[in-house]
Amino acid sequence: MLLEALIAIVIFSMGILALVGLQASMLSNTSNAKYRADASYVAQQRIGQIWADSDNAINYLENQTAIPTLLPNGKRTVTQPDLNQFQVTVTWQAPGETEAHNVVMNASIVKVVPN
Repeated sequence: MLLEALIAIVIFSMGILALVGLQASMLSNTSNAKYRADASYVAQQRIGQIWADSDNAINYLENQTAIPTLLPNGKRTVTQPDLNQFQVTVTWQAPGETEAHNVVMNASIVKVVPN
């Protein structure tokens, strides 16, 4: 009887440890999803500004602009690889991670001149 109780406690403890590991993994994935959503928002916001002010689109080009209030170690870069093409890259590095993450969005901004 004592052996059966000991085995039951070991099995129960393993289940609890598995649940704790699952909780930690879910918390990490939630943080990563939030950072990706924030980075997408930052990139879309810049594309929207370029689209709304296409006459001055060249003024929105930037290289490694720091955005630490929006993302941890966040940086935004806007380039113009072609005449009407803009590429927005948002990079961040989550606390405790050694690898940087990024979101890249491309947009075609065409100015229509009325006749």
